[in-house]
Amino acid sequence: MGNIIAGLLSIILQRSWESGQIPVDWKMANVVPVFKKGKKEDPCNYMPNSLTPVPDKTMEKLILEVTEKHLRDNAVIGHSQHGFMRGKSCFTNLISFYDKVTHLADQGKAADVVVLDFSKASDTVFPSTLLDKTSST
Repeated sequence: MGNIIAGLLSIILQRSWESGQIPVDWKMANVVPVFKKGKKEDPCNYMPNSLTPVPDKTMEKLILEVTEKHLRDNAVIGHSQHGFMRGKSCFTNLISFYDKVTHLADQGKAADVVVLDFSKASDTVFPSTLLDKTSST
């Protein structure tokens, strides 16, 4: 039975890939509020989590792998890029930054640093939307 389902899913994914379109049902997501921290009564302490169908996640993973391979093989993204790169993180970015700044300091050179703090997308969701979701569950 699993082989039949896998075969059919493979056909659907291949046709979706070739056409550049995904089935309408895959675009439907169940958005649920997930508690972050603080008082549970405060809607601002929740972030939205989008639950999408498994075939959609499978297609997303395939596209990610192909995109990463293209970027890696064609040296599209520089070595200093840490965000959204496999094997790199905020921590590896911080280590790299610290290494460069201390290297400049050891040479007696100045280092100018600009720090930007962008809010997370989940922090920009209206609390009333999350409150509606929590009251319906």
